[in-house]
Amino acid sequence: MKKRKRPIGKILMVLIIAFFYLPILYMIVFSFNDGRSLTSFTGFSLRWYEHMLESRTMMEALYTTFSVALIATFVSTVVGTISAIGLSKSRKVIRNIMEQVDNLPMMNPEIVTAIGFMLLFITFRVDKGYMTMLLAHIAFCIPYVILSVMPKIRSLDPNVADAAMDLGATPWQAMTKVIVPQITPGIVAGALIAFTMSVDDFIISYFATGGGVKNLSIVVYTMSKRINPSINAASTLMVVIITIVLILVNVIPAVAAKRKTSDEIKRKKVFIPALAVLVSAAVLVMVLQVGNETKERPFEGQTLYIYNWGEYTGENILSDFEEETGAKVIMENFDSNEQMYIKVANGESFDILVPSDYMIQRLISEGYLQKLDHSKLNGMDKLTDSVKNLPYDPGNEYSVPYFWGTVGIVYDTTKVDIKDLEREGFNIFLDEKYRGDVYLYDSERDSFMMALKALGYSMNTEDMDEIQEAYEWLVQCVQTMDTEIVTDEIIDNMAQGRKAMGLIYSGDAAYVMSENEDMGYYLPETGTNIWSDCMVVPANAANPELAHAFINFACDYDGAYDNSSYVGYTSANEEVMEVLSGEGGDFEGIDAYIPRTDNNMDEVFEYNENTRKVISNLWSRVKIVASNAN
Repeated sequence: MKKRKRPIGKILMVLIIAFFYLPILYMIVFSFNDGRSLTSFTGFSLRWYEHMLESRTMMEALYTTFSVALIATFVSTVVGTISAIGLSKSRKVIRNIMEQVDNLPMMNPEIVTAIGFMLLFITFRVDKGYMTMLLAHIAFCIPYVILSVMPKIRSLDPNVADAAMDLGATPWQAMTKVIVPQITPGIVAGALIAFTMSVDDFIISYFATGGGVKNLSIVVYTMSKRINPSINAASTLMVVIITIVLILVNVIPAVAAKRKTSDEIKRKKVFIPALAVLVSAAVLVMVLQVGNETKERPFEGQTLYIYNWGEYTGENILSDFEEETGAKVIMENFDSNEQMYIKVANGESFDILVPSDYMIQRLISEGYLQKLDHSKLNGMDKLTDSVKNLPYDPGNEYSVPYFWGTVGIVYDTTKVDIKDLEREGFNIFLDEKYRGDVYLYDSERDSFMMALKALGYSMNTEDMDEIQEAYEWLVQCVQTMDTEIVTDEIIDNMAQGRKAMGLIYSGDAAYVMSENEDMGYYLPETGTNIWSDCMVVPANAANPELAHAFINFACDYDGAYDNSSYVGYTSANEEVMEVLSGEGGDFEGIDAYIPRTDNNMDEVFEYNENTRKVISNLWSRVKIVASNAN
């Protein structure tokens, strides 16, 4: 009796499909979540779709994404097809060389191509924006079209064009009526690849754009740095669009097959998928364009360019400022001080930056900032003294505080004994009682701050022996504690109580505590980092007058309240701090919201290039040790 073979192939196929599609299904379900959590479903709601549709940034990003994709697909398909046909008629040496040149952009890492485009536009002083993004997309799509068309051309009889011209066809007619119809499947495949690559691209788009022009991938990337479920809504919309396109691609040929002869189907079927994609995308672009037109209002000719952290402004502050001043605000986002520095150092012009303390010190020393005109500032007296006149900018000659806070330990009060925290401080991250139950934050500065403070040293030490000790402390932590090194995912994970504790920024801890009453926030007595992010005006700012006006607006009660209540980080406006942390405030009873100011061991980061490089290299080694340990 034969044993029945298990359908291993079918099981494997099901597992692969589940691996690809379950995350998409998960995302769609959570796009209807009533709460902000990305992991805990609290009830059905359409609030994030409403938020997406009301967001001018997201709707403009959708319009940019599909309009750029359509134009880039059309141009790259035409240019790529003509280039492929031309190469097929060239000498073998030239054809081989050009094929290698064509392969280079596809083999080249995207980041290299992106930096290349950025330097090209900067060198020739081309203002980056919609057109530079479009040109970059056309450039990187063309090689994919050529790659798709060339195999079809090689399969043709090389004499077919000559035969057509012998029968009276012009060269143009030979190409359009004889060659193109036979290579249409390759053209359509190339067009679909180009469209997909354009819609999907992030890295090249990020470095090739400017002026506040962002496609959906850039917007989603900046939104993903903090808890924003609108990401799920926008992504679900993309899935719906793609699903509609796939349905059209498969249904239309089936319907057409009943009405057309088999020969006609063979000729036209290859056009239908591309037509379905183009029509669907064109309709979406027109809808989004109409939406943009209804939301836009006339401005008075001035534009303010702001470069800020992603998800670091309130819901209404920009629109309120535009309404009050008649100016238009264009905001671009970064996710690290170093990323911001690259653009500033390469000469990109912004009117306002929002860097952190140590980076402000660096920008001042290298001449990238201009002094503020305090006669035009009316909000300095509204700010708390604790975040003014700090070492990185004495007298606030260059900067005005925006948000500030601390770095501490967020912990689950049901898992962590407060006595352990009080006794051990940051050394609790070496307490094997909590092995496998801790998060480290993927920040070289904050992680080394924790280690140095645990050892009793200054976080601004220049002593290489002390830095080496801190490195060994961190190595011990990742080797013995089975730590998980994370970034902003710690916010939602701790809100769900997934581990006992983790290193976190105070503003994120405030959100975690507001979501989970079992969470607490502890600052060791050995000291921590008192950080601040500030508004500064670059030396090459085009509109410093308007920049000063926005700084005043952001420092005033309404602007500061909108910022702090939405983002969750501590406002520099003293009245806003008191209201939000007081009775009935959004952060009532949440001690993480108000930074500690009475501990002499707390410090502000100072910029030092030598120690920065050493710590950066050592942190990379710590992460290698962590990956090997896990």
